[in-house]
Amino acid sequence: MDSTKRFSNRVADYVKYRPHYPTAIITFLQDSYQLTTDKLIADIGAGTGISTQLFLNAGYQAIAVEPNAEMREKSIDLLGRYPNFTATDGTAEATGLNTESVDAIIAGQAFHWFNAKNAREEFKHILKPDGIVALIWNERKTASAFEQDYDQLIITHGQDYVKVGHRNIDYDNIGSFYDPEPFELKVFENKQVFDFEGLKGRLLSSSYMPTKDQPGYGPMINDLQELFNRYQQDGFITINYDTKVYVGRL
Repeated sequence: MDSTKRFSNRVADYVKYRPHYPTAIITFLQDSYQLTTDKLIADIGAGTGISTQLFLNAGYQAIAVEPNAEMREKSIDLLGRYPNFTATDGTAEATGLNTESVDAIIAGQAFHWFNAKNAREEFKHILKPDGIVALIWNERKTASAFEQDYDQLIITHGQDYVKVGHRNIDYDNIGSFYDPEPFELKVFENKQVFDFEGLKGRLLSSSYMPTKDQPGYGPMINDLQELFNRYQQDGFITINYDTKVYVGRL
């Protein structure tokens, strides 16, 4: 499927059930990379604006670049109240932004969809000298019995999870993107707590899982209910994440 259209039918679940990002990311970028709030942020592959909002809340001016019309319109609906927010139609490889116009580029849960080589050239084009790029992912932990069984459920029922999962983007892949410049990896703790409806919504927010009108939906939900019943505590389940932030210059 065209990566720019993958989430068109999942916008509602994406907004409600996708994890947000720790505010400690802002402190880290301010302390380590002098990312003061007068800097202009471009959020590439911004989706519904989850990562954009992190920076808007901290007082930054942010441009959300998103090719998917449904997700971009939702970001405008959700974030239009921020005076420092704008959204534009563009891709990582052709953002439509001006030469040396932004101080920092972020990509939250999106870089694995980019053509890395072409995106790097575009990022160099739109970044001001000494600008930074921060690639951010919420990566589900798979240590506990529940986390392992939940991951196996996704592998079993997901249509192309193994192929498109951001776990395919490893330290070496990131290094080749920044090369020859150095980069840094910083990891933060993050989590979501769900009842069953929330866990179902979280599952359905992923582009590789069957939707209600697709084959395999019923068996997947049955397996999810069984999994929830087995591991829930007082009617809730916790999904833990490592929020990984790769930062460097180009």
